[in-house]
Amino acid sequence: MRRLKDKFNAARAEHQHQVNDFHDEWKDNKFFFAFKVMGMAVGGSVAVEPERIALDAKIPLAAMLMKRAIEERLRQELAVLLEP
Repeated sequence: MRRLKDKFNAARAEHQHQVNDFHDEWKDNKFFFAFKVMGMAVGGSVAVEPERIALDAKIPLAAMLMKRAIEERLRQELAVLLEP
């Protein structure tokens, strides 16, 4: 979970000019997040389980055209993050 926390903090710092109103909270093994990008609200959660990481995100309708690209990028980032 430490690597996941560090990754979210690094992403927040990297995109600080595009992302605002960032809120996050850890409860046990689940990370809840919410932020605005270009005025659009994004939110969701990441559950860290023994055999997998489960992401549940709510993206605005305006971003649905980019949904596959967003999902693929998240998979790539998490794969790198989870490498031993």
